[in-house]
Formats: sequence, C-alpha cells, structure tokens
Amino acid sequence: MPANTEITDQEFVESIVKAIVDHPDEVVTGRTLDERGVLIQLTVNREDMGKVIGREGRTAKAIRSLLRVFGARSESRINLKIVDPEGGSEDIRKEGGEPSISEPKLEKPVTVAEPETVTPVVEIPKEKATEEKPTEEKATGVF
Repeated sequence: MPANTEITDQEFVESIVKAIVDHPDEVVTGRTLDERGVLIQLTVNREDMGKVIGREGRTAKAIRSLLRVFGARSESRINLKIVDPEGGSEDIRKEGGEPSISEPKLEKPVTVAEPETVTPVVEIPKEKATEEKPTEEKATGVF
C-alpha cells in the first residue's frame, strides 16, 4: 500500500494551473494568511491569463470551488487572487468575502455606440397630401 502523501493547498493550485496553461514553467504561487483565511496569489504568463480565468470566469470559478473543498478538509478558508503580470491585480473577493469572477482586461479600448433614436414616421393620406396649403396673409402694419 502506498504511503499517504499530503499536498499543500499551494501545490494543489500549481498542479491544476500548470495542467491548463501553455507556459507551466512561469506559474508562480504565493501563500499568505490574512483575516479571511489563506490567500493564494497566482501569477501566470500574460498569454495564459485567458486560460486561467476562462470564458466568463468559469475556469477561475472552478478552481475556487476545488479550493473550497480542499480547505474544508482542514477546516480553513482558501481564497485565490490572480495577479495581473502588468502590475495590477484581479482581486477575487466581493465585500462579503465571497469570491467573485473577474474578467481579463482588454488590450484595446472598446467604444460602445449610442443607440439610435427612432423618429416615428407619420403617413399622410393622399387626398390631404395633394391639397394646397392656404396662403398666409402678411401684416402690413396698418390697422
């Protein structure tokens, strides 16, 4: 029977992320304790950010779900912070401490067009359209 080997939460995140990215040698994790529990900071290659976050944040949410189960074994809360390699970071928690999904930053600004206003079209019946307009009388200034 093989020996029971324990894996840390940090190694757990690294093993999951390294399996899905194109640059596994650039996956770096850091582990700190804060007031909300364990905080794991994940840094990956800029090209791999989309794979780690996933479409609509689904991959990041799945990793957080696995961490929640992993932390339940030791009765600890594990939070994940995905660090943006360009200096900023995507904090994954909402005000209540619950994880939230963050979306990757776009390289080019996106402009959103204003909705066009629709002018209602009023149809004039043909008989009224052909009538001549009454002539206007001009005031001469004499009463």
